[in-house]
Amino acid sequence: MYHFPRPPTIGLATPNCYSRTMKPEYWDQATRTLARRDAKLRGLIRQFPGIHLARRNNPFTTLARAIVGQQISVKAADNVWNRLQAAVPRFNARQLAACEPDHLRACGLSGQKAGYLLDLAAHFQSRRLRPSRWQELDDEAIIAELTAVKGIGRWTAEMFLIFHELRPDVLPLADLGLRRAVSLLYNNGAALTPAAVRELAEPWQPWRSVATWYLWRSLDPLPVEY
Repeated sequence: MYHFPRPPTIGLATPNCYSRTMKPEYWDQATRTLARRDAKLRGLIRQFPGIHLARRNNPFTTLARAIVGQQISVKAADNVWNRLQAAVPRFNARQLAACEPDHLRACGLSGQKAGYLLDLAAHFQSRRLRPSRWQELDDEAIIAELTAVKGIGRWTAEMFLIFHELRPDVLPLADLGLRRAVSLLYNNGAALTPAAVRELAEPWQPWRSVATWYLWRSLDPLPVEY
């Protein structure tokens, strides 16, 4: 289990990512367009008014905590993260890169995850990851940069694009929550292939992140805070 701020089984270490403030500038236009094009999304948008994505934290911390949360429960991830922050009080790439693997493992991390975090820190330190230029890059270019880091796969990169970069048109086809919501709302609960989901989602462009967010809400309507 990875911990990004999205229901029903995955959350991120970013507090109140369904905030009533800091609304993305495209949000209202996106919801109007989606509501006009898709009756089922129109119902969800009306069902969940006044909440939306809101970015928190910085890129390095966000990605580090995503790595910490891989394959463990939310509670366990929180415990490890708290110990890690106590062990590295000024939590940034430079400070983390200076840590020995044993120091990180003492926080409850596996040897593999300690290696992932050190690789992430090295990518930031060497400027192979440069958040300042991501605004100039398209989604696939950022995904390629992120997945070059050990421990970050496409799904994690897509969640980062949605929840941290607030990219409006990401469709995470490997996400089980999205596929479940689509099958329930559009196919009487029968599973759909990723290709079928992609085809169904064509009218949602260029706002597929927003459509995905409302479909997640249909599975877990309560805003989640971490």
